[in-house]
Amino acid sequence: MTTQKIIPRLLAGLFSSALTLAAVAGLAHAADTAAATAAPTADNTAAAVPASARAQPQDRDFIKLKDSFLAALWREDPDTAIWAGKFESAARLYVPDAGSRAQRLAFDKLWLGRFAKMDQARLSVNQRTDLALINNYLGSSRWYLSDFREFEWNPSLYNVAGGFDVILNTEYAPKAQRVRGLIKRLQLVPAYYDAARASIKRPTPEHTHLAISQSAGALGVLDEVEKAAQTEKLSPAERALLAQRLAAARTAVQGYVAWLTDLEKTLTPENSRSFRIGKALYEGKFAADIQSGYTAEQTFARAVQAKEEAHKNMAKLADELWPKYMAGQEKPEDPVKKIAMVIAKLSENHVKRDEVFNTIRQQIPVLQDWIRDHDLVELDRKKPLIVRETPVYERGVSVASIEAPGPFRPHDNTYYNVTPLDSQTPEQAESTLREYNYWVMQILSIHEGVPGHYVQLQHANKSPSLIKSLFGNGSMVEGWAVYSERMMLESGYGGNTPEMWLMYYKWNLRTVCNTILDYSVHVLGMSEADAKAFLTQQAFQTESEANGKWLRVQYSSVQLASYFSGYSELYEFREQRKKALGDKFNLKQFHEEFLSYGSAPVHVIKSLMLKE
Repeated sequence: MTTQKIIPRLLAGLFSSALTLAAVAGLAHAADTAAATAAPTADNTAAAVPASARAQPQDRDFIKLKDSFLAALWREDPDTAIWAGKFESAARLYVPDAGSRAQRLAFDKLWLGRFAKMDQARLSVNQRTDLALINNYLGSSRWYLSDFREFEWNPSLYNVAGGFDVILNTEYAPKAQRVRGLIKRLQLVPAYYDAARASIKRPTPEHTHLAISQSAGALGVLDEVEKAAQTEKLSPAERALLAQRLAAARTAVQGYVAWLTDLEKTLTPENSRSFRIGKALYEGKFAADIQSGYTAEQTFARAVQAKEEAHKNMAKLADELWPKYMAGQEKPEDPVKKIAMVIAKLSENHVKRDEVFNTIRQQIPVLQDWIRDHDLVELDRKKPLIVRETPVYERGVSVASIEAPGPFRPHDNTYYNVTPLDSQTPEQAESTLREYNYWVMQILSIHEGVPGHYVQLQHANKSPSLIKSLFGNGSMVEGWAVYSERMMLESGYGGNTPEMWLMYYKWNLRTVCNTILDYSVHVLGMSEADAKAFLTQQAFQTESEANGKWLRVQYSSVQLASYFSGYSELYEFREQRKKALGDKFNLKQFHEEFLSYGSAPVHVIKSLMLKE
């Protein structure tokens, strides 16, 4: 999972909290570092020569319009620009009130109209796909505000921690300058939480509870701002203003938590909303976020079929492993029970509770060496990948994630976030560690790190089309990470042992069953008991993992379907290319070309690679 939260439905009360895995960029500004001043324009080329001057005649007007659009977007949406690595308006905090939402709807309508005047037929295929991505972004933004309206029922959208954290920990300017910017930003924190309370109408109990728990992270980030300021040379007036605004900000956060706590006690079916979004909204959100060649219902049906195929493969591997691990025990006739018994035995091989972080840190260079030695894909080992504890304000949704920089600051740190087990009882921790056993933990690091999210987002930041990175598609990003798991095992990683392949299929079943679970819960009304039984009995997950997934499916929608959707389309496309090219097919070349198009939807990349 990635949390590269850019141009997504990121801003509290304006967009959904769904993770759109994209990077955003805009025009260089004076506050950026020297490296950023040479950053790309909308075509990701040196700013010294305008992209429109180098473009084909039929594309020039569109490229100019793209540049104007991005410049307008940064003025409209300074918080989004921050996540891109554009900090000229970092001191201005977006206030998620009704006026801001109305202004954004007008912005979307204006730019949809301007792009509608472009003659698509005259554009080159690369620019035509850029236009499609921009239109999808603007149309999705309008749909989220007009139809989905998550700003009314998801209190966890409202949390100031993210922006403050990025500003504090990104060295785009001297620390003292960043602290002064944060002092200005603090001024609007009370107004931000006032707007949050005014926006919430019929919240879900689940998102209300999540907001209360995550708000502690906001207070922690405010403490970090105070600590950072203590080491800087600020004037007495600046220190007094900081103290005043920090106190007001803390009071605002605490007041929001107290309000939510009181509200939570009063929620009933009559004055709250179900976390289940229903079929119509699910299909709408699937179309907006996933951008697949299939509908949500079709993807669900494909996932059900994939689950059955996985079970057949796992049953064969369980038979192969039975004499080694289960000798003397009676083998059940039910293949699912047989698989479960072998997995349970293998899962006893796991790291200790206090070894998780060190183990993951040791895995990264091993995976990097494998990629290099087997010539699978290019990667830049100089770009930092830092394994750290998941920030408190981001906890409660997933066990691990990648938080990556945007294309305008590609050399900034990428964080591999891992949620510590500190809050778990010994029994809960044992369940988690069995889920992330010796083999699965390696696959996790393939997915999150190498050659999964970390490597893909490196390539996205170098894409010739900035739009394809800027409006990145979460299904492609997650799909690549899932694909990389299988690709690594196909290359021989793990020694082609039946143990590794069985655990791969168990892990891959998460992807498949995520889709089945998400659709079943939000559209078909699956109960908590049935959901957990499905995860433990059909996906072979531990009780701890099933409990966590039940929380996640309540807090999010559609995002869980992105993994299988992107993976299945990418793997299918690769197999088609292998068949079409025969001996001329080169795996690394396929990967390099596929990744060169940024984080565009798989079907868009497919059309570009086939020159359709």
